[in-house]
Amino acid sequence: MKEKKLGKKIAQLELGEGNEVTKVSDREDFYRFIFSSLDCHQVAFVAFVTSTLFFRTRLHPRDENDGNLYLSCLYFGVVHLMFNGFTELPLMIFRLPVFYKQRDNLFHPPWVWSIVSWIIRVPYSVFEAVVWSCVSYFTVGFAPSAGRFFRFLLLKFVVHQMSIGLFRTLAALARDIVVANTFGSAALLIVMLMGGFLMPKDQIKPWWVWATWLSPLQYAQRAISVNEFTATRWKKISATGNNTVGYNVLHSHALPSAGYWYWLGVGVLIGYTLLFNIIVTLALAYLNPLGKAPAIVPDDTENSGGENVELESASPSAQGSSKRGMILPFEPLAMTFHNLNYFVDMPAEMSAQGIPETRLQLLSNVSGVFTPGVLTALVGSSGAGKTTLMDVLSGRKTGGYIEGDIKISGYPKVQETFARISGYVEQNDIHSPQVTVEESLWFSSSLRLPKEISKDQKIEFVEEVMRLVELDTLRNAIVGLPGSSGLSTEQRKRLTIAVELVANPSIIFMDEPTSGLDARAAAIVMRTVRNTVDTGRTVVCTIHQPSIDIFEAFDELLLLKRGGRVIYGGKLGVRSQILIDYFQSIDGIPSIPDGYNPATWMLEVTNPAVEQRTDRDFADIYQNSEQYREVEGSISRLSVPPPDSQPLKFSSIYSQDQLSQFLICLKKQTLVYWRSPRYNLVRLVFTMVCALIYGSVFWDVGNQRHTTKGLFMVMGALYSSCIFLGVNNASSVQPIVSIERTVFYRERAAGFYAPISYAAAQGLVELPYILVQTILFGVITYFMINFERTARKFFLYLLFMFLTFTYFTFYGLMAVGLTPSQHTASVLSSAFYSLWNLHSGFLVPKPRIPGWWIWFYYICPVAWSLKGIISSQLGDVETMIVEPTFKGTVKEYVSTSFGIDVGMMGPTVAVLLGFCILFFSVFALSIKFLNFQKR
Repeated sequence: MKEKKLGKKIAQLELGEGNEVTKVSDREDFYRFIFSSLDCHQVAFVAFVTSTLFFRTRLHPRDENDGNLYLSCLYFGVVHLMFNGFTELPLMIFRLPVFYKQRDNLFHPPWVWSIVSWIIRVPYSVFEAVVWSCVSYFTVGFAPSAGRFFRFLLLKFVVHQMSIGLFRTLAALARDIVVANTFGSAALLIVMLMGGFLMPKDQIKPWWVWATWLSPLQYAQRAISVNEFTATRWKKISATGNNTVGYNVLHSHALPSAGYWYWLGVGVLIGYTLLFNIIVTLALAYLNPLGKAPAIVPDDTENSGGENVELESASPSAQGSSKRGMILPFEPLAMTFHNLNYFVDMPAEMSAQGIPETRLQLLSNVSGVFTPGVLTALVGSSGAGKTTLMDVLSGRKTGGYIEGDIKISGYPKVQETFARISGYVEQNDIHSPQVTVEESLWFSSSLRLPKEISKDQKIEFVEEVMRLVELDTLRNAIVGLPGSSGLSTEQRKRLTIAVELVANPSIIFMDEPTSGLDARAAAIVMRTVRNTVDTGRTVVCTIHQPSIDIFEAFDELLLLKRGGRVIYGGKLGVRSQILIDYFQSIDGIPSIPDGYNPATWMLEVTNPAVEQRTDRDFADIYQNSEQYREVEGSISRLSVPPPDSQPLKFSSIYSQDQLSQFLICLKKQTLVYWRSPRYNLVRLVFTMVCALIYGSVFWDVGNQRHTTKGLFMVMGALYSSCIFLGVNNASSVQPIVSIERTVFYRERAAGFYAPISYAAAQGLVELPYILVQTILFGVITYFMINFERTARKFFLYLLFMFLTFTYFTFYGLMAVGLTPSQHTASVLSSAFYSLWNLHSGFLVPKPRIPGWWIWFYYICPVAWSLKGIISSQLGDVETMIVEPTFKGTVKEYVSTSFGIDVGMMGPTVAVLLGFCILFFSVFALSIKFLNFQKR
């Protein structure tokens, strides 16, 4: 019996491992993926930079100054692998929704998923540890001993495993990317402050001593320091006493010198790894996703027709007279397209198979006509080119080659003007989650309706559209995120339609408006679509295998086969009789059974298997039919401009001027930020908590300026606060911008605004929150650390903190703007944080930076932040320091030991402002010129 249970558990574990690995095809592809991942490239790059920065620091170390440089390098290496584990956090959050679905449907127990996801990270940690050790150990010039090298490598491995476990734990507990990012930064802060480098253990206040014994970094730092400084080459007697140089280096940082601390550190880190993975397993087993239940919204069943929704109530005969026309006039327009071809570059996989062509044709000589007041269906099997045709006609394609004629009421289509008179309802309902239904519509109408229309008219038009699509009872409902909160799928679809309708378009494209909806929800949406058509607009929908009720709501059909060729175009007729008669007239096509869905029958009798069996090409049959000639006649007739007509022309690309665009975008972003407590409230609470932690850890160190150790702690407080609060700002803003960027892509394609207006609003809306954050952090830390209490120094401290938080935040915006996904931005940002940390002038003081890297010091924003803050607080202090290693004033120590020039406050402020402007400008240019949404 026990063997049976054990076998079942092993099978579950193997199945879980298989599910994990198949995400990257198979086991070999999985390892290939791991070794070629961004993380692995990033650790190799940073290790290379580290080794060249500390290049052969001292083959024969002479004194404690050399030892401190080695200690800085050891500390940075451990911290970098800790930071690398941070990238596990967004990846874990991203995968949780799928896990919860599998768990709730009893695919496997949570422990299987947890253990497997841990196991497959082991090769990743091995690779990172091996790369870091091989690249940096001998290049830097650590103790030349095989045993110490492999102990160094082992410690890097367990540090990385512990870090991955820590951030997986935070992700499993937080279950929200913004909250997890914030508390991830908080975890790094506490772990690092208690790590034994910034604040030696003998200097830690009594109320924080307990935390030093809990900090895994404390054990890692002790283990790796003991491994290096107990080597033979560090046993040279120091010039300042009777102890060895290695002992003095360790003792000055309150680090132990006994060899057993190495194995104790490894054991503790392994214990933490096990503990974190146990917590992950328990969290996965007992916690549910945040916001799983949709938000409570007003009941709109009275507008939805109760349980049974009849499409017939929306037919032209029933509602045509009542719906025709709206308070804002529009010009009914017809669209014709003739011999339309669309090509893309031949995929590399197909070229590798020996296909000689350089282009792949997706649409072939497609012709048709869409007229006002007519609802046209674009139908075809998967891969037939329905959405491709719609994207080509609407101008949404971002690549490829288009041939053929597209005309609007007889005039050639010009995309800039066409965007002003058309709407596009995407299959994925993309909206800003934090705004209400009414605000979404008001935002669209304010930006897309002509500026000649008064505000009162716009408000009235929005009200009319809400009634038309039956959203008036949901006006104050928050949109929310799809599948987790806010509106239902069907309500979101109606909102998407309404967002396009309030632009008062003449032509509307809808990509599978009923996709993913049940019969009742689909009927409600189709009634909305029918109401839209009855206003006299031209409406085209792609539909995939529609039900009989939905199909018969359409007036005309354009049917495509694989390869993008037309096999039917024209009217459907009452109960699709014209369509049925056409196909039944073809030899070999069976009659439609009584009561059978004409759409299903049509797709069945025209599939490729039937073409092969009957040896007929339905596209050729259509081109020789009367139906085709009727469509060609309509195209010829409507391709000629009506008498006394003029082509579409607008004085500008956008309806509103750039200032109006900016103000409207700013108003929307203000609402989004105000209703994002998981971002802004958590950020401010985190800032206050961090300030209290900093203040209590570095309590009164501002007065300890008479020793180099005291000065090191003061500068450590300033350095770590810049890094941690800044990194938190940059990492926590990325998911917010990533979500809004998806909305931006839709709004830009629809012609809402110029990208620069959006970018300016996105940047400006951050500044009030950064200012509050600066005041919170600055006031608390300044007086708890007990810096010199003069108004000038206090406000300079606030100024440099504000500029630092601002450029970090704008860097977060820029990182998302330049990368295709938030995870990619997170991984690349981790490398930049490490480089900025390394070249900030604290771990490696400016005078000790090699000549080949000094240029990076001058372009490192953190270096300028430290230069500004340290020079403002210590640059004029004349307190004397008398020690064996240094004699002089604090001002001289800062200048000679750290290379910080005093009296350069103005240029430093200007440079930091320049970084803010640079990062924001790159963000603005990236969203203007880069588009990672390929169509």
